[in-house]
Amino acid sequence: MAKLSAQQLQQFLDKEFPQSNLVIEAAGEMGSRIRLPMKDAAPYLRPGGTISGPTMMTMADTAMYMAIMAELGPVAMAVTTNLNINFISKPSPVDMIAEAELFKIGKRLALGEVRVYSEGKAEMVAHATCTYAIPESAAPSA
Repeated sequence: MAKLSAQQLQQFLDKEFPQSNLVIEAAGEMGSRIRLPMKDAAPYLRPGGTISGPTMMTMADTAMYMAIMAELGPVAMAVTTNLNINFISKPSPVDMIAEAELFKIGKRLALGEVRVYSEGKAEMVAHATCTYAIPESAAPSA
């Protein structure tokens, strides 16, 4: 059972990262789903009218962070130790969706993947694998 709901994660994100425009749509069961609304897409676009790589990387990193916190609780000091991303196809300038799935949460590391989509499209625009370091005080008990 999740320790933090999507609503609680949204409150955390809004407080700790007020510059973020991300919306937590779902969290728990070893995963999360976040959305980046494109009401004003200009800050996220690169030449050619596509969503920038750093924007998709931010989404992947945040989706994984939210999935971990949903499982462990408010672990502000969980940090990314590795993020590997593959850009698969040109994303449309519409809302972006990132779906994270945790494979394992160990005593020191959490591992998972994130799939990034343009809203309304079935094919992924990016795929990331992520590893997070878990602070000793937050590690799940064996």
